[in-house]
Amino acid sequence: MASNYDRSGDSVGVNDVSRISAGSTIKGEITSPNDIRIDGSFEGKIVSQAKVVVGEKAVIKGDIVCSSCDFWGKIEGNFYVKDTLSLKDTCVVTGDLHIRRLQVDLDATFNGNCKMITESEFNQLTTGERPSMYDVPEPEVEDDTFKVGNSTPSPFSIPAGNEIPEA
Repeated sequence: MASNYDRSGDSVGVNDVSRISAGSTIKGEITSPNDIRIDGSFEGKIVSQAKVVVGEKAVIKGDIVCSSCDFWGKIEGNFYVKDTLSLKDTCVVTGDLHIRRLQVDLDATFNGNCKMITESEFNQLTTGERPSMYDVPEPEVEDDTFKVGNSTPSPFSIPAGNEIPEA
């Protein structure tokens, strides 16, 4: 899938744009090598190797995976953007952003987490691999077992001499 995102030399014509018009409601998954414009309601996953434009009245429940995105609508879902995500002044985003570049207008609303990623991390995310940036290191656990004959005193040992530890 990663190799599908190379669009060098392509030119997009007006008939190459997939559209969901205002008033339309679609559920499912859209996969397109071309631009997508959404002005209606969509529930599912949107995958475009090009640009996704979401209008002011659009409502989306699901994830968007694309090369770049201009977003004016409402979404409950995550973004995976290879290059630039532009959150416009009327947008309401509830979800996480995995993006290379971010542009946010003054009145845009965003509730979620934002992770800046490289192009190779985008390729890993979109091919189903888990990038190393999402690995959480295991915490080191100290060995607190009682040892006899160790130079380190046991927590149960009695101080030498008449020293009484202060509380």
